[in-house]
Formats: sequence, C-alpha cells, structure tokens
Amino acid sequence: LEISSLSEKDILVLRLDLTDRSSHEAATNSVLKHFGKIDVLVNNGGRSQRSLFVDTNLDVYNAIIELNYLGTISLTKYVLNHMIQRKKGKIVTVSSVMGIMGAPLATGYCASKHALQGFFNSLRTELTDYPEISVIQICPGPVQSQIIQNVFTENLAKSIENSGDQSHKMPTDRCARLTLVSMANDVKEAWISDHPYLAVCYLWQYAPTWAWWLMNRMGKRRIQNFKSGI
Repeated sequence: LEISSLSEKDILVLRLDLTDRSSHEAATNSVLKHFGKIDVLVNNGGRSQRSLFVDTNLDVYNAIIELNYLGTISLTKYVLNHMIQRKKGKIVTVSSVMGIMGAPLATGYCASKHALQGFFNSLRTELTDYPEISVIQICPGPVQSQIIQNVFTENLAKSIENSGDQSHKMPTDRCARLTLVSMANDVKEAWISDHPYLAVCYLWQYAPTWAWWLMNRMGKRRIQNFKSGI
C-alpha cells in the first residue's frame, strides 16, 4: 500500500468558472498566496459538441469559444506572468485530435481546439528567451469520460439524449498516465489515442487528401447514425 506524503496544506481546491474571466487573476493570486509558486498549469476545462452546423444556433458557437478557447487563454495569461518572473514552469493544455483534423457534428468544438493549437504553437515562439518554460499540448482521441453527457447541442438549453457506448474508448487512467509521461518529458505535442483514430491522425498530418476521402466516408455514416439516434 502506497501512503501519500501529502498533508492538508499541500492541497488547495478552488472553484473556478472559465467563462468568468474577471475571476482568473484572483484565483491565480490565491494559489500563489497558498503555495508561493505555480510549477504547472494544466488547462483541462472544456465542452464538446454534437450537432450539425445547419441546425445549430450561433449562440452555441459563441459559448464554445468563450469556454474552450478564451477561458483557457485568460487563465494562462495570469499564470504565465508568474512563470516569466520565475523563468520556469510548464503550461499543459488538453487539446484534442480534433485540433489537428476535422470531423462532422463537431464544427464548433474542432474550431475551438484548432484555435488552441494555433495559439499555443504561436505562444511557444514568443517564449524562446525562457527555455525552462514548456508549452505542451495533449491531443487525446476518444477517452472514457462524461464529456459526451455534457456536450453542446443545437441550442444552449438542450442536452444530449443518448451518450452511446464508451467501451471502445481509451480508459481514463491510461490517458492520464500518458499525459503525465508527456509532461515529464516536455513533449511539445502528444497524440494520445488507440488505433484506428491514431492512424487517422497520421493520415491527416502526412496524407491529407486521403484523410479527406476517408473522413467523408466515415462522416457520412456518423451523420446517418446521429440522425437515427444511435
């Protein structure tokens, strides 16, 4: 049995709303007051989407960007100011394989993850004077979690009716372990997925014409299943 050496003072839990950007500076300062430093920021807040663009209210897209993108970079801004003062730290962002490819029923989610990819890849180039500040992007494929139960749909008031079977997805603990390995080794971008999703990532990166052909075929079936309630 492994006994943790953590004491009560080693743990601080703060309620945080990513969409309440005015609260992010105070939250950062609360952590600094308690621990004196921030070594690692893990951006892991966000919601997915399952709806067709033609049926989806634009308010949904605004909400996705506010939460997944603007909320994440807002929190990053305050923590990064501290890391720059220390000249040390890790900024880890849970993006998605959807940040490197496109997929049906997730136009807004894909857009927000592409935005995060572009932002953090650009931010990394602004931090070349701080070699001990790492910018790390984690791109998981399908993982067993409650993300499906909480997806955005065609309008903000509607929740999804059928979350489907999750047994084919990567177990959460394996994804978390591979994320920690990536963080420890300062991997700039880690694709964490089983096949066939991982193979599609490589196709999308190195043979995009084939990837578009494959995604069109897979996407057509996915949309049919969605419309059938599967």
